[in-house]
Amino acid sequence: MPPEDKRTLKRAIGGSALGNAVEWFDYGVYSYVSVYIANAFFPGEWGVALTFAFLALSFVFRPLGGFVLGPLGDKIGRQHVMVLTIIMMTIPTTLIGILPTYATLGAFAPILLLLCRMVQGFSTGGEYGGAAVYMAESSPDRRRGFCGSFLELGTVAGTASAALVCTILLVLVGSDGMDAGWWRLPFLLTLPLGAIALWLRMKLDEPEAFSEATSRQKTTRKPFRDLFRGYSKQITMLMAFVVLLNIGQYMVLTYMPTYLADTLGHSEVESNFMLIGLLAAMMVVITPLGRLTDSIGRKPVLYTSAIGFILLSVPAFMLMHAEGPGWQILGLGIIALLQVMLQSCVSATLPAIFPTQVRFSGFAIGYNISTAIFGGTTAAVNTFVIKQTGFDLFPAFYLVAAGIIGLIGIHFFNETAGRPINGDTPPGSEDEELAEMGYELIGFNDNGVGEEKATM
Repeated sequence: MPPEDKRTLKRAIGGSALGNAVEWFDYGVYSYVSVYIANAFFPGEWGVALTFAFLALSFVFRPLGGFVLGPLGDKIGRQHVMVLTIIMMTIPTTLIGILPTYATLGAFAPILLLLCRMVQGFSTGGEYGGAAVYMAESSPDRRRGFCGSFLELGTVAGTASAALVCTILLVLVGSDGMDAGWWRLPFLLTLPLGAIALWLRMKLDEPEAFSEATSRQKTTRKPFRDLFRGYSKQITMLMAFVVLLNIGQYMVLTYMPTYLADTLGHSEVESNFMLIGLLAAMMVVITPLGRLTDSIGRKPVLYTSAIGFILLSVPAFMLMHAEGPGWQILGLGIIALLQVMLQSCVSATLPAIFPTQVRFSGFAIGYNISTAIFGGTTAAVNTFVIKQTGFDLFPAFYLVAAGIIGLIGIHFFNETAGRPINGDTPPGSEDEELAEMGYELIGFNDNGVGEEKATM
């Protein structure tokens, strides 16, 4: 690879991964300091519940962001939308760190908090999809899994950083200090992180795949219409896969400290440090796993993970309940390994199931609908069922169900490892086979049927 191409690829990796890290740092911080946010904005016994309700409401706005920002990215370009989303994430996150409390503004204070969460939710509807599409289109075909794994490295690193910062603060200043205002500091740290991510993204060029589509006038003026007319099957199988991806992801990255504390009896600090260790291990293996998928394909790794969730989730959670930290760490490690296998190649797999002209739209819409329904509710569902039934192994069976749904989606994926994705048809599809035989898909007629023309 020429030196200039290497520099371009490094900028693409840095700009995409850091923005994703900022998103997950924000989500993690809000979760870890939720008790102190509740004390500041929601006086009374329902404070924590309302704080998490606001978190859930932000997920409602993710599909809206996907419906708006996805098609916009297919029209005006990936880089422009990525710049917009990092600005829309950084500003409201920083503002949360300086908002007046209920004691100062009364009921207007939680309204401002809600507005910040709404903007954050809307922006994340385009953030991950944009970063994943940009990363996939910017990577060499034979290294797409390895390069794309850095995006998910940002996910894990952002969550680990949030847990580490909040835990260190809690140890240093205690609960009283956090209530006194130190909970604001992690939100304020988002400003320099977001500024660096913005600077990197401002220097990015459009991926070659999108530039070629633009030069050939293959971008669509109506990506939303073309997406649902021609690629509803791809959206459905993406959503099925994301059920597993997100239930597993939010189970490991955000719900696990609550489970360790409330169900297994660990202290808040112990739970957070156990999670940090788990995330550190995931960070070590995620890029080698991404490289592995470039060698053996995405589907073998995805199949192994999904089947593993079906067969091993219950034994893993039973190990967490066993006496001795070694068994608990082993149980946690099994779930984390299965999850990191999914995350190692997700950003290389999902963009490739759509053609260039609707790739951002398809990814952002399908991913965020499934995330809003299943990802954002994972902690609430597990907490509610355990409290109502006392069945501590419910999260394991929830993962088993998610594994079955995800396995169905994976079954219908085409293997795309090593194949170019810069065409007008997704790799491995019937449309690609037609193109290879000398036909070109030129659009959809009024009945939603693809029209081809011979190019031989």
